[in-house]
Amino acid sequence: MALTPDFIYLASQSPRRRQLLDQLGVRHELLLAGNDEDAESLEVQLRSEAPKTYVLRVTGLKLEAALQRLARRGLPTAPVLCADTTVALGRTIFGKPENPEDAKRMLRALANRPHRVMTAIALGCEHGQEQACSESWVTFGDMREADIEAYVATGEPMGKAGAYAVQGVAAAHIAHMSGSYSGIMGLPLFETARALRAIGFAL
Repeated sequence: MALTPDFIYLASQSPRRRQLLDQLGVRHELLLAGNDEDAESLEVQLRSEAPKTYVLRVTGLKLEAALQRLARRGLPTAPVLCADTTVALGRTIFGKPENPEDAKRMLRALANRPHRVMTAIALGCEHGQEQACSESWVTFGDMREADIEAYVATGEPMGKAGAYAVQGVAAAHIAHMSGSYSGIMGLPLFETARALRAIGFAL
């Protein structure tokens, strides 16, 4: 009987997800898309797609692409973890801002209004796959235009779903949170640990 690997592959370039895996004590190696892959196309939203449906579908597509990448590169077999975070106000999805003005638009819309943060994970190995979604709520306080301008000027919103990072400067504007803090950061540790145990990975 083959031994279960003592590491996993993380198919994400997010330093926050690496930090959270370190917090769990999970040894990991990066399995990133090459120049021959159009990773951004996986995140295109389908017409009238609900936010939770979207984040689960995208994470599943990321896992499928990562497993193919693993096989193509002939790397040692180990579980592969993918994740995707989506911010939603009602049914409107706020992805990563295209530019600073887009980030300001998102923050104006989110200010003083509760919104959902959903992070889905997908874990695959030779024994099967596990998928889960963490859903949390975040409420910003009043954000004046000067607050928004100053925050966007830090550069932190770029590359972040909803144009903010809960573990960064944005915390000064967050009045209330409920749910999973690690999920809001980008990798829900409870769901991740449960999925790893389900495939026989020792924590």
